[in-house]
Amino acid sequence: MDAEAVTRLRRVIGRLARLFNASSSSEDLTPTQASVLGLVAHRGPISLAELTELEGLNPTMVSRVVSKLDGDGLVRRLPHPADQRAVQLVATDEGRQTHQRILAARTRTVATILDELPPEVSAALAEALPALEALAEGLRSNRR
Repeated sequence: MDAEAVTRLRRVIGRLARLFNASSSSEDLTPTQASVLGLVAHRGPISLAELTELEGLNPTMVSRVVSKLDGDGLVRRLPHPADQRAVQLVATDEGRQTHQRILAARTRTVATILDELPPEVSAALAEALPALEALAEGLRSNRR
């Protein structure tokens, strides 16, 4: 892929990310808070260390985000069964519901846009899904 195409792809990814991030603001969460909540809801119970690694954030930032989510009643800290000095995080019922609302809003956003596109563009996007998934996995792996 040439440099111009890479730049276009990067810009599109950025615009898509901003669209998705807007859906978390309707729940009074920052994009980072929504992302952490999503990981806890999907993977919990999860340790702070694992969450830090998956999010690619520094431990202090993760601690602040978790404190906010805990204070809002969206996650709960539990003692880690193997390490009494550590905690694990689980989503509360309210946290799981909030996460589901964010996912639903993101799905509606994409569905609305897809409905407005010509069928051949939607088909091309569907065909590109494996490549986009590989790109996302590559970006995730590169962060480590």
